[in-house]
Amino acid sequence: MKITLNLVLSAIAVVFALSGPVNAGETIKIGFAGSLSGDLASYGLPALNGVKLAVEEINANGGILGRTVEILAEDDVCKPEIATNTATKLVSNGVHVVVGHICSGATKASLGIYKAANVIVMSPSATNPALTQSGDYPIFYRTIASDDAQARSEVDFAVNVLKLKKIAVIHDKGDYGKGLAEYAENFITKSGRAEVVLFEGVTPGAVDYSAVVQKIRRKKADGVIFGGYHPEASKIVMQMRKKRMKIFFISDDGVKDETFIKVARKYAEGVYATGPRDVSKNPLAVSVTEKYKKSFGKEIGVFSLNAYSAAQALLNGIARAGTTDYVAVSKALKNEYVETPLGRISFDERGDAIGVGFSMYQVQNGEYVEL
Repeated sequence: MKITLNLVLSAIAVVFALSGPVNAGETIKIGFAGSLSGDLASYGLPALNGVKLAVEEINANGGILGRTVEILAEDDVCKPEIATNTATKLVSNGVHVVVGHICSGATKASLGIYKAANVIVMSPSATNPALTQSGDYPIFYRTIASDDAQARSEVDFAVNVLKLKKIAVIHDKGDYGKGLAEYAENFITKSGRAEVVLFEGVTPGAVDYSAVVQKIRRKKADGVIFGGYHPEASKIVMQMRKKRMKIFFISDDGVKDETFIKVARKYAEGVYATGPRDVSKNPLAVSVTEKYKKSFGKEIGVFSLNAYSAAQALLNGIARAGTTDYVAVSKALKNEYVETPLGRISFDERGDAIGVGFSMYQVQNGEYVEL
């Protein structure tokens, strides 16, 4: 793939060729905040690897504004109560921009700290709509579409493709899962073609979800839409299938992860989940994916390209602005397009990425396949 790699390096060079000689004594500090341990590390670690690849390529091409780029990474375990400490530490260490956080709840908890410090944050995975749509966090951007778009995709698929009539909407009570479930409930009701027969939250980390599974059965639901992450989804699906409930199970990008398949095993077969649109034919995505496998010895993660693109966009913004100043970089992010593995993207006034979206996937023969 020599030609493809040249395309990547050429795209980077266009932005950073004028950066000048690198001064190793002074760095551009890009923070990373996310789940680097715990049940959701399968999201955070691959995202950090994506940032590492982007920074490695940028430094190899001269850095930014004559300065090398340095990564400062912190683990928030996807927990809001830890995320505030993570954000405080990154700000105290002088980060100029941050890729993160991974989970919506942790992101929301940390944004006030970044806002007070005028530090721009760009998440590859936090999809809660209010993070951009509330207008409360002008420092926040993301390289993934929001949950209202994701919930719309799930409901349209459930109603128009699977022809479901009675849907149980279950969530994990978190900012991400509950927020998505509420949008799904609203879209189902507005469709006029199906009804929500059960809307209920479950407790994250519980061993047994048989109570909610029984409620789903009693309500005679012909499908489930679940808002949340893979640890809870895998347990619910396994308990449903063991009780010979063969109804459809539809979830989100918090479940579209190989860890869900590893945990649920054969019971994962047939499960549907929305996830970032497949960009596997994009030459930049092809090159980054190949380099990821070579560098880390494993398949690329679900949010790796989004994180790579976030780092690329943030550093492009600094290069275009000619400074790390918050106002100048914000303007560059909203007025300049950048070629990324996700495509040619920019950001609207709210901080949502222009040019990204979701697709529906299904587990087939032990892996997620885009439909």
